[in-house]
Amino acid sequence: MTGAEIICELLAASGVHHLFGNPGSTELPLMDALVRETPIEYVLALHEIPAVAMADAHAQALRAPAVVNLHASCGVGNAMGMLYNAWCAGSPVVLTAGQQDRRLLAQEPVLAGDTVAVTRPWTKWSAEVQRIEDLPRLLRRALQTAVAPPSGPVFLSVPVDLQMERLEKPDLRPATFAAAALRPPEAALERAVELLVAAEHPVVLAGSRVTEAGASRELAELAERLGAPIYSDTHASQSRLPVAPDHPLYAGWLPLWSPEILAILRRHDAAVVAGMDLPRLYIYREPANPTPERLRLVQLDSDPRQLAKNLPVHAAVAGDLKAALGELRFRLTAAQNWEQARRAMERRERLAHKHEQERSELRRRVEGALEREPLTAEALIAAIARVLPRDAAIVDEAPTTNRNRLAMLGLPRDPAAYFAHRGWALGWGLGAAIGVKLAWPRRPVLALLGDGAALYGIQGLWTAARYRIPVVFVVANNAQYQILKECSGVMELPEAARGRFLGMDLTDPAIDYVALARSFGVEAHRCATAVELTDRLAAAFTAPAPTLIEAPLAEGRSDDRD
Repeated sequence: MTGAEIICELLAASGVHHLFGNPGSTELPLMDALVRETPIEYVLALHEIPAVAMADAHAQALRAPAVVNLHASCGVGNAMGMLYNAWCAGSPVVLTAGQQDRRLLAQEPVLAGDTVAVTRPWTKWSAEVQRIEDLPRLLRRALQTAVAPPSGPVFLSVPVDLQMERLEKPDLRPATFAAAALRPPEAALERAVELLVAAEHPVVLAGSRVTEAGASRELAELAERLGAPIYSDTHASQSRLPVAPDHPLYAGWLPLWSPEILAILRRHDAAVVAGMDLPRLYIYREPANPTPERLRLVQLDSDPRQLAKNLPVHAAVAGDLKAALGELRFRLTAAQNWEQARRAMERRERLAHKHEQERSELRRRVEGALEREPLTAEALIAAIARVLPRDAAIVDEAPTTNRNRLAMLGLPRDPAAYFAHRGWALGWGLGAAIGVKLAWPRRPVLALLGDGAALYGIQGLWTAARYRIPVVFVVANNAQYQILKECSGVMELPEAARGRFLGMDLTDPAIDYVALARSFGVEAHRCATAVELTDRLAAAFTAPAPTLIEAPLAEGRSDDRD
């Protein structure tokens, strides 16, 4: 078998059904091998940004490795922003690329480069295959390393001449994915219970790794036993939801800025920090430490490196999050006396009532926005909430439009069905929605995209059209990089205070997203009112092909700055 044939056969044997990519001359033997009958479907992207984003979200949805193949140094260079997103998310992506013919490398030929060194900072493992005999072993290692906790992307470079080289009797045994649910240590759990059992004002802070461990139910049960509110990772539009957003104890996301985080945490005397980076700040603001001195921190994580990484903690529990949260809840139940259990129940009831009042107020406000013109961000969210199918998945790359409103309205009902990137490299959402739909073909998928973010990965629309992947793309068009304007205000920049900005307005000329989408073969519409938007969305969710809806939003609105 040739090296290219070995790659196809071993990936298929290891359960890989899609290969995302954009080919070049150093990948031609692999493309030729894929032409023959194979259970792997090649998904062609026109640019590396949507290709890697598709693989990233596909891996997150399946909790299994996804493979993307790119073109030598130039393709890897174009992919680096999305590789950074996958690295921050811990996505089990196997990124492969061709390399120039080894017989030419000493001459520094076109397309050659040290892609292993380039990718190493944002991968768990990065290597180049030097012998055809090593190809099966290294490909298995790549798949297994990507999945092994803490999961994350890996990179494998395969020279073009090695793809054509032949090997007799190759070892095509599939990759072995070992069960990795490591039980947390008893002593660490006991220390955590000691700190939590006497807490009068506990809080739960939870991140994306809870969802990816399948531990949302265990997290909710622990919060109920504590009588504690649940806050998701800093800005939920840049993470996954750790618990069902309609849970009565879900309190929303931690703010972006240190003073606002501190204001929330000052109300509490103990915190369970599960599967999140604390803190993961955006722009420096005083105080540098957003946690109050009296707060007792109990941190649980499947990634030992995250424990006490930024702040000292009072109890650190390493191990599988599903097992750790379930065991902690069980031990806490046994340790609480009658009075402690009663006070926890009272806290739970007070919080549930408070949160329902807040959600009712938000529902009233966004429903009221439906009647107003021009279209506002709140009206856009209300229109989506009105028609979103119950089992829909949401891919969110519109943080200044959503602002966690969908979650506070209880959407999506399944926390695992919410996707947002953690690296903040723009252009992820459009391709990611395609990757989710290919992983979950029976679920409706909504991609909520900011206009600036959409432009970074707009070529992904062609892939959706080519393979008739029925994703609903909504572009919230406020004709600006609004997050940058808001950050300028946080930094108290003098010209920003006067409303003067450079390089942050996407106007003159205006960008026609409807025309762009149609040029890629995607049905597209522009909706200026919430009523029209609601009708278009309802039709799009039942369409057999992709649809893009551009929603021009009013600028300078007060309702979008809460």
